[in-house]
Formats: sequence, C-alpha cells, structure tokens
Amino acid sequence: MNSYFQTPPVVKNLIIINFLVYMATALLPVGPRIMEFGALSLGTPFFHTYQFITYMFLHGGFDHIFFNMFALWMFGRTLEYELGSRRFLIFYMVCGVGAALIQYLTALVLGELPLILVGASGAVMGLLLAFGVLHPNAVIMLLFPPIPLKAKWFVIGYAVLELFLGWRGVGNVAHFAHVGGMLWGFLLLHWWRRTGKIHF
Repeated sequence: MNSYFQTPPVVKNLIIINFLVYMATALLPVGPRIMEFGALSLGTPFFHTYQFITYMFLHGGFDHIFFNMFALWMFGRTLEYELGSRRFLIFYMVCGVGAALIQYLTALVLGELPLILVGASGAVMGLLLAFGVLHPNAVIMLLFPPIPLKAKWFVIGYAVLELFLGWRGVGNVAHFAHVGGMLWGFLLLHWWRRTGKIHF
C-alpha cells in the first residue's frame, strides 16, 4: 500500500472518535444532552472546565466534521510521522485547548458572552500552522480557487483572513479560536525547537 495513504494511529483514532461522537449526537435520543454537557458553554450555568477538552470532539453538522477531519487527515499524517505519536497528540490537544482560551478571552474583552463553542477547528488550525512552519515550500492545492500555493503563504494568508473576520464579527464561526490554535501551535513548536526536541 502506498505510504501516502497510510494513516498513523493517533490521527486515525482521533478521526474515529470524532465520527463516533458525531453519530451519537446526531442519531441517539441522548444526543442533545451530549451536546449540552460537552460543548464549551462559556458564560453560562452549564460551563465546566472539562469542556475545554470535550468541545473538540463535538461538531455542529456533517460539513463541519467532514472538513475538520479531512484537514486532520491531510496534514496530521505527515506531522505525526515527524513528531512522533505522543508529541503529536500533545500538540493537537494544546492547540485545541489554547484555541478555546483565546476565543474565551477575546469574547470576554469584546463583551460577546455567553458563547457556545464546538469543533476541532482550533486544533486543526494548529496542525496547519505546524505544516506551514515545517514544510514552508510544500505546495497546497486550493479548492476555491483551484490554484497551487506554497504552505507558508497559505498559512499567513489564512491567519490574516481569520483575524479580519474575527475582528469584524463575520458569520457564526469562532475565528479567534482558529487564530488561537495557530498561535499556540507556533509557540509550542518554537519551545520544542529551543529545548532541542525538534529541529527545523
């Protein structure tokens, strides 16, 4: 089998867990309760600290989970092979929790609480940032428009766009969580580089 299509264990299990949780929330009678207790409910009576982790495994619809898991598969495979499974999982979780913290702080400053947050987007954006840092000249084929672009320019452009959309409050999307995932990913990569755990 071509190694390009092989999926390392952490990426594979994250995808499986996310889809199992999505199916439970979509198909089981207790689905709404899972969302109620698992979503990150900032500024509400339903808030619990564990939700900074559980929110990453909940999604608002099939499109939401499909694109997140596709990006996890696309970028996560290379990163897990390079970082190792344990370090990759630490990186993913730090980016996800960090993304939620940044979204919470910005919502607090901007007076946008209460806030309900679900999805793996923040963690996935951390993976995108890591791919751009470790493989800056790798070519990514965009979908819309279908043009090739070097990873470093894609990451920079995406980060700027997310900052702009978050500042303008465009759409029902946690744009600052996306930026937060990238920020924590950048900081963690450079901490590991400084301590000699990775080299780039």
